[in-house]
Amino acid sequence: MNYLLITAAILIALPVLLYVVSPAILYRQFQKAMRRKGRLVQKSVRVDGAAWPYLEGGPADGEIIVFVHGFGADKDSWSFAAHHFTDKYRMISPDLPGFGESDVSAERDYSIAAQTGRLIQFLDAMGIEKCHVAGNSMGGFIALQAALDHGHRLTTLTLVNNAGVTGANESELQKLVTEGQNPLVVRKPADIDQLMAFVAHKPRPIPGQFKKVMFNEAKGREALLDKIFLAIAQDSLENPVNDRLHEVKCPTLIIWGKHDRLIDVSAVDVLEARIEGSESVVFDHLAHVPMIEDPKAFADAHLSFLARAGR
Repeated sequence: MNYLLITAAILIALPVLLYVVSPAILYRQFQKAMRRKGRLVQKSVRVDGAAWPYLEGGPADGEIIVFVHGFGADKDSWSFAAHHFTDKYRMISPDLPGFGESDVSAERDYSIAAQTGRLIQFLDAMGIEKCHVAGNSMGGFIALQAALDHGHRLTTLTLVNNAGVTGANESELQKLVTEGQNPLVVRKPADIDQLMAFVAHKPRPIPGQFKKVMFNEAKGREALLDKIFLAIAQDSLENPVNDRLHEVKCPTLIIWGKHDRLIDVSAVDVLEARIEGSESVVFDHLAHVPMIEDPKAFADAHLSFLARAGR
C-alpha cells in the first residue's frame, strides 16, 4: 500500500518538478502528445544537401496534402488540426529552411521565390509529382507562388490568410512596418504574449514556464528572423502578385479570419475576384491562424472544399 502511495506521489510530482526545473522537457512532451493525437510521426529527407524535418501521417496510399507553415512558425502549426485529415489523407508538414528544426544558415536567400523553389525540390525528394497544397501566411504566399510557377504540380490550392496579395485596406502590420516596427519577432519575454495577441483573436492561454521555452528558442533566431521578415515584407509589399492571380488554374479555397491584424481581410475580395472559380470562407471569430485558433472549423471548411473539388 505504501509502495502504491509513493508511486502515485512520484507520478503526480514529476510533471510539476519538470515544469519548474526543466520546462523544455515537458514542453516537448506536450508537442509529442499533439502529434500522437494527429497520428503524425517525424521524419527527415535531404534536399539539396540539407536535412528537411517533416511530420507525416495518414494512409500511405492516401491523396497527399502538403501543409506549409507561416513566418516564425514550424511544422507543428498544423498538428492541432491533423487528426481531422489523417483518417483519409496522407498529410505532410515540413519545416521550411530557417524555421523549426531545419537548417538556419544566415547566408541563404529567403525570398519567396527561393523558398518556393526549395519547396518544389522537397516534393521532388519525396517523390511527389502532384498534390494538394495548403499554406498559411508566408507559407500561403509560397503555396500561391508554387501555383503560379509550377501549377501542374498542384491538385488544389488552399490559401489561409496568405501574404503576397494586397487588399483595399491597409493592415495594422503594414502600418507598423512603415514605422520601422516588427511585432512578429520576439525580443523580450513580454513579446510572447504580445505576439500571441497579435496573431490570434482569442489567444490560447500558455503556461508561464512554456513561454520561457518559446522565448529562448525565438531569441536565438532573432537576427535570422529579422532577415527573413525583411525579405518577405519586400516581396509582399513591393512585389505583390495581384496582377498574376488569373494565372492560377487549379481549384482554390481561400480561408481567412476576419480579425486578421497582419493581412487585412480585404485581400479575400481580390483573391476571389481574380482566381477563376475560387471560393472563400471568412470566419467571424478568428484572426491570422485559423488552424490553431479553431482547428475543427478550419478542417471542416478545408475537407468540404476537397470533397466539392472531387477529391
